[in-house]
Amino acid sequence: MDVNAKLSFVRIAPRKLSLIADELRGKGINEALNYLRFSPRKRTAGVLSTLLKSAVANADQKGSIDVDNLYVKTLLVGKGATLKRFRPRAKGSASPIMKETSHVKVTLAER
Repeated sequence: MDVNAKLSFVRIAPRKLSLIADELRGKGINEALNYLRFSPRKRTAGVLSTLLKSAVANADQKGSIDVDNLYVKTLLVGKGATLKRFRPRAKGSASPIMKETSHVKVTLAER
């Protein structure tokens, strides 16, 4: 049985989240959380760690799933809405600053 969790509008670029997400796919839940705990990308790892813990809590609520046998079946990182900001420049002009957001979905399954 699969268990899902999702996180929307994370203020981290999808490219940065995908770097760690690629490492976590297919790993057991304890191994994945351990990997995130010692990851050098602290902010990104913290967001993904919270999401995985939420998915584990969802699995625990279902009751019929053994939490220790879970693994990361899918971990999808998609592009969210872009926040558009502007920085003043010379001669009264302005430069755009695009702040990207991400949507993350995780599916855990039992081995």
